[in-house]
Amino acid sequence: LTILCANKSFGQTKEKEHKIVFHLASSDTLVHKALVKQISNVLDFWKTAKIEVVVHNNGIGFMKEDEAIFAKEIRSLNSKGVTFAVCENTLKQRKLEKSQILPTATFVPVGIAEIVLKEEDGWSYIKAGF
Repeated sequence: LTILCANKSFGQTKEKEHKIVFHLASSDTLVHKALVKQISNVLDFWKTAKIEVVVHNNGIGFMKEDEAIFAKEIRSLNSKGVTFAVCENTLKQRKLEKSQILPTATFVPVGIAEIVLKEEDGWSYIKAGF
């Protein structure tokens, strides 16, 4: 009995923390749909994964109030801890205000720099798409 208990306790390991940064720079709504599904799949498998989506350049429509066809899904994922980080450089270049972006967004000065910082901190990088 002691051997069984010892083997069982040694076999149990703490689940590894998974940190993933998704990079969205596409205006293609099929890419947006795939991204939402991919994130949902990851969270179904790793319930406690830390996920951040960095949105910049042509991907900005994904987070714009008047264009975000996946707003409901974005809110749902955000409620599960997913961060949606919008590039302030993109906003400036496109003359957009933060008020035009979904309220679930956070903002970062430079989208690419945010991705680099995440990678330097050990996050896995995934380019959104197919």
